[in-house]
Amino acid sequence: MRQRSKPAPQAEHALDLSQAPEYQFERPSKTRLKQQAHDLQALGQALVELPPSRLKDVPMPEVLRDAIAEYRRTKSFEGKRRQLQYVGKQMRFAEVAPLQEAVDAFRLGSAKDTLMLHEVELWRDELVANDEAATRWAATYPGSDLQQLRSLVRAARKDAAAAPEQRNGRGYRELFQFIKPWLADAAGQSAHPA
Repeated sequence: MRQRSKPAPQAEHALDLSQAPEYQFERPSKTRLKQQAHDLQALGQALVELPPSRLKDVPMPEVLRDAIAEYRRTKSFEGKRRQLQYVGKQMRFAEVAPLQEAVDAFRLGSAKDTLMLHEVELWRDELVANDEAATRWAATYPGSDLQQLRSLVRAARKDAAAAPEQRNGRGYRELFQFIKPWLADAAGQSAHPA
């Protein structure tokens, strides 16, 4: 019968190379590099969705600007996919912070616009629903033309009272257009009482 050999005893003073600084890797892992590439491609997707008027003010290399323009001209799905990958590749050589700020500013701006339009609709519905809303409006926006406001509210109420097939919605639209600039001017403040 054959005996197994015993393993050599471990030396207590063996070197642990993982703790030595010259053996540690300073480059990111492949997983991290892939994640960064996906993040850049997602940012590139957001950039190509920006309107051209917003994109022209964003500081970026000319090669990246050309790649985005080429993406917009491309019609086929596969061509757009490949061009988007190229945009992501070009973004590796660009400074990402200003690009991300431009995308964030655009998204925040459209969210603020949507919120303001909802607030305009709330005011319009309140003004049409009850007379006390006109008093609150006058207290909140003292410079507004109350006579015109009351006239527009009457027209909107008249339109709302008509049969559905006879409604034209003009009163609602005019009241909306009257309210909108007042709320746009007071966008930084809490304009609408809860």
